[in-house]
Amino acid sequence: MKVVQFTIPVAKESTIVVQDNVIPHFYNHLHRHPEVQITWIKEGEGMLIAGNYMQRFKPGDVYIIGANQSHVFKSDDAYYDPSQNKIVHEISFFFNPDHLFQNLLRLPEMGAIRKFVEGVHNGLQIQENSYELVKKTMTEIMEKADSLRVASFIELLHLFSTLKNNKPLSTNNNEQIMSDVEGIRMDQIFQFVVGNYKNHITLNEVASIANLTPQAFCRYFKKHTGKTLISFLNEVRINEACKIVVSGKFDSFSDVSYKTGFDNVTNFNRVFKKTIGKSPREYHRDFFKKLL
Repeated sequence: MKVVQFTIPVAKESTIVVQDNVIPHFYNHLHRHPEVQITWIKEGEGMLIAGNYMQRFKPGDVYIIGANQSHVFKSDDAYYDPSQNKIVHEISFFFNPDHLFQNLLRLPEMGAIRKFVEGVHNGLQIQENSYELVKKTMTEIMEKADSLRVASFIELLHLFSTLKNNKPLSTNNNEQIMSDVEGIRMDQIFQFVVGNYKNHITLNEVASIANLTPQAFCRYFKKHTGKTLISFLNEVRINEACKIVVSGKFDSFSDVSYKTGFDNVTNFNRVFKKTIGKSPREYHRDFFKKLL
């Protein structure tokens, strides 16, 4: 059986590693690396899990993943089906704040950027109203080389340091202290839950995946995610429900509830409103209003 790495090495081609990837789907295992990662989703949809954060990602989104922050961009199931002819196109920058920028960030003029880099350990989602400016700057970085690329990258970090109201990707630091063994175990848990959310999942089943007793599993899972198993499972299900609702390809909201693993529509409506802040019907109505 192949051992899945939790700490993934990033090839150090230069001070800023630039990747422009067109691939069938994202790497689908929970992992981390010592570099900060800046990712622009040009094409592709799915679910991002980072620490105790979970949200669907879509084309146009820009994320910053903190150094050593455990995360996975889980592409939708259709991306694993070759007959669907789907692709992921992502542009990512990687830099190690401890090693590669250590001297530069000590300069007095770099105070604002240093503060930003030091505070980004929990990751960020960039606000939509800043997307175009961020993407323009990222495109300019890709078009340059050597010292000009580094100079443009400093401009990007400066831009990030000025942006307000960006959304943190995690509200705790527990994932930062996970060992590789614990990370692999958490990946196995996530793979099982995300792959079986449509079915009835019991605590005993998931605890056995982690080789823990149910009581020990509850403590372990809460320590590393800040959530209970049922709250995590419900978030997975509601994220999938949102995808179905905005697609418009469903017969009724009761149909959506059963497709995403809820045993009845009443419970689905309650959990959906608690998670999203509005009912499935309101979410559907508001989404399509934006398209008019």
